[in-house]
Amino acid sequence: MPGIWETNMNFSQRSRSLFKTIAVVLALALPTALAISSADARVGGGMSSGSRGSRTYSAPPSTTTAPGSTSQFNRTYTQPGAGMNSAAAAPARGGLFGRAGGFMGGLAAGFLGAGLLGMLFGGGLFGGLGGLSSIIGLIIQIVLVVLVVRLAMSWWQRRHTPQAAYANADAGAGPGPQANNRGGLGGGFGFGANNAPLEIKPDDYEAFERLLGDVQSAWSNEDVAKLHTLATPEMVSYFEQDLGQNRARNVVNKVSDVKLLQGDLAESWREGETDYATVALRFALTDKTLDRNTGAIVAGSEQPGEATEVWTFARRPGGAWELSAIQQTN
Repeated sequence: MPGIWETNMNFSQRSRSLFKTIAVVLALALPTALAISSADARVGGGMSSGSRGSRTYSAPPSTTTAPGSTSQFNRTYTQPGAGMNSAAAAPARGGLFGRAGGFMGGLAAGFLGAGLLGMLFGGGLFGGLGGLSSIIGLIIQIVLVVLVVRLAMSWWQRRHTPQAAYANADAGAGPGPQANNRGGLGGGFGFGANNAPLEIKPDDYEAFERLLGDVQSAWSNEDVAKLHTLATPEMVSYFEQDLGQNRARNVVNKVSDVKLLQGDLAESWREGETDYATVALRFALTDKTLDRNTGAIVAGSEQPGEATEVWTFARRPGGAWELSAIQQTN
């Protein structure tokens, strides 16, 4: 009998120790999760999303506003070598394993699945460890898998991006834009020389600045119907995904006091009947995420900040400009 009581007591102590360990790990992980959500809260989720027609897989020229490079698209419907008008009807596969295709996705899923099953049955890459070591081992496995998948996706995309897409993007692009400041539009729009393939007029720049504010406002109000009038169906589908994730977390992102500080035209062109203009935007904003029930700030702050992004706009014949893509700058 004493032996039985001793066994049960040891089991109870191990259980309490495990729960404490889990609580510590979650407490350490929570600030990181909040920091990530705070940085990626504004419209677009801090990712590069959308389509730039046949130039989707070609980096836009650098400008005075965004002198660095732009990140590759995390989310896009456009297939390599295809323009906006021939984009795949089905949404691009998102998430951790979506970009690299079936082989890479299956490989990554296999690694992660093996690690999780190993933890359940006492094995895995860090098998044989117990308690806190096992949980830390699982976290390290997940981090390693994420890093491997990101490297694999980058390699896969570079290898399978057709040169034709880059050739089409460079054809007729002309020299890079020169920063000629224009007054009256926030901090001033710089724009390219008159030999650009598609002339962008003052009214167009005013439309771009107006869309910058209107999209942010509709996003903050979670007004999907309004977003449909401001952005392409592809971009709205991404906004809906992000808004759905916010609702699942019981938070709402509010972006206010949006003001254009500086803007430059990177390139403009026409594909078939569709006009495109890619513009670098540096703007001020107040970005905060609130608890839906209490209104308390859970990420971001009341303090204004700045962001620099590259937005692409598309216009059909007889229609107005619509947001077609958002790219983050490096």
